Amino acid sequence: MGAVNDFGDLSSEMEVDAFRRLFPLRFHERHLSESIRPDARSLGKARETILELGAVASADGSALAKIGFTTMMAAIKMEVMTPTTESPDEGCIAIEFHMPPICSPLVRPGRPAEVAAVVSKQLSDTIFSSGMINLKDLCLVSGKAAWMAYLDIYCLDADGALFDTALLSAVAAFSHLKIPVVSLNDDGRVVVSEAIEGQNEPVNKDKRKLKMSSIPFSLTCILHKDYILADPTAEEESIMDTLLTVVLDSSCQLVSLFKPGGTFVAYNSAIQDCIALTRQRVKELKRILTGAISEMEVD
Repeated sequence: MGAVNDFGDLSSEMEVDAFRRLFPLRFHERHLSESIRPDARSLGKARETILELGAVASADGSALAKIGFTTMMAAIKMEVMTPTTESPDEGCIAIEFHMPPICSPLVRPGRPAEVAAVVSKQLSDTIFSSGMINLKDLCLVSGKAAWMAYLDIYCLDADGALFDTALLSAVAAFSHLKIPVVSLNDDGRVVVSEAIEGQNEPVNKDKRKLKMSSIPFSLTCILHKDYILADPTAEEESIMDTLLTVVLDSSCQLVSLFKPGGTFVAYNSAIQDCIALTRQRVKELKRILTGAISEMEVD
């Protein structure tokens, strides 16, 4: 009798899986009509989020961020550069977002994913427009030396909400960043010092950490008919194509809205609902980031 029940359960699971593959939109809409999603989340709930600082030992700052299965590794490397004549007292930040083939079966070797360039540009725009980092804090000697921060973010698993996870990993990596000690050599050039002993007086002994303000956090939502789905999976994004990403700073002030096309119009009421969901998400992400920083300090 037990074997018959097991066979019936297996048959039922196969039927559900077949329906999901053949009619994905109808499958999801059946769940939406009951205000629940296939992964048992409510429509406005984000996936479990994990943040770990110091994930790359060789980097000056690094972090691993996971939202659901979406996983990002961010690493920062600092190099001394000569500042531009237009901004002699400012450093620079270079941001690159990478999607290797291991992150998704949709990414093919030798062909860069189109979405990678979009996410990279979106990250740059967000980090600079938010005012999270004052580029003047990267100056070492005005007109002579400043820091170039190379931020590389690698997508290890792409299961939706790529920008949200990438931004979180970037913010966490800058929070973990420990700027190398530099000093002036005998030729008057700024050089990185592995140890202070035996070297000239360090130039930046009081500037080893960056001051971060107006830290940006984001939430991507799907707009589908009268429904709003927070933090979509890759499957949901592939079926319902209207996305809206809201970026708020740590004070819940609006930084940006990003809507890359889609078949549904983002009416004002829907935008306001997405902003409200993002405010809730910002509180959660701030708590997660603070917890990760505290754990790092204890270790």
